Amino acid sequence: MPPSPPTPAAPKTIADFFTRPAKRLRAAAPAPAASLSTFASDAKRSPEQRRRADTNLALARARRNLRLAESKAKDSGGAAKLEELLVEETWLQALQGELRKPYALELCRFVTQERQHGRLPVYPPQHLVFHALNFTPFDRVKAVIIGQDPYHGPGQAMGLSFSVPEGIKIPSSLGNIFKELEKDLGCTIPLHGNLERWAVQGVLMLNTVLTVREHQANSHAKKGWEQFTDAVIKTISQKKSGLVFLLWGNSAQSKIRHFSKTNQILERLGLSTIDWQL
Repeated sequence: MPPSPPTPAAPKTIADFFTRPAKRLRAAAPAPAASLSTFASDAKRSPEQRRRADTNLALARARRNLRLAESKAKDSGGAAKLEELLVEETWLQALQGELRKPYALELCRFVTQERQHGRLPVYPPQHLVFHALNFTPFDRVKAVIIGQDPYHGPGQAMGLSFSVPEGIKIPSSLGNIFKELEKDLGCTIPLHGNLERWAVQGVLMLNTVLTVREHQANSHAKKGWEQFTDAVIKTISQKKSGLVFLLWGNSAQSKIRHFSKTNQILERLGLSTIDWQL
């Protein structure tokens, strides 16, 4: 189905977006000559050049996190604790202690049991369970796309809502999203469904449930994931301002131009917009 309109968010709900923070940075001490030179060089860049440079830095950071999560999963022999797989420091600070709560420990035992002794594979791969958080640091989040269950076909789930790895057939739901993107902003429909480029620009692509059995939708629902992702949303709502929440699902309406509307909201808040072209 086509995506539903972007829904601005408020601290206690995800219905309204936050107002721009009132505080401004204090004037800094005079910068050394080297810093002034760097600043002058940066000032000569176009907004697009600055956006690309920022995205490249964020991508390098995200890939370091991915390698670290892969290493932890490998070293554990596939039995890593959930708290070991969340490696992005800003989220560890924001969600301090969440994965050590009783419900999360029970969730960890369930997922480990499923992976080691279940009859069916569990998706996504262990190192990608927290891909959404590891790829989009807490301090960079400015839009949130909420999904439901991970894709449950072989090779599809990659830890980002609606996203599939390059080389995997684009699901119909994502295909409809791309059609809306083309109508809204005139973007070229991509040949792949990897949405990591959105993630590194500050789009948190979070499913409400983060694991699933192969070919069994909702098989890991009501096991504790919903409580964890609720904690993520609550933390964002309480600790950040200037956000846009996008809810995509069966009730989606067509012709709502949610990509351009999201950028309009971000512009009004004085935040950099998202380059939606993949």
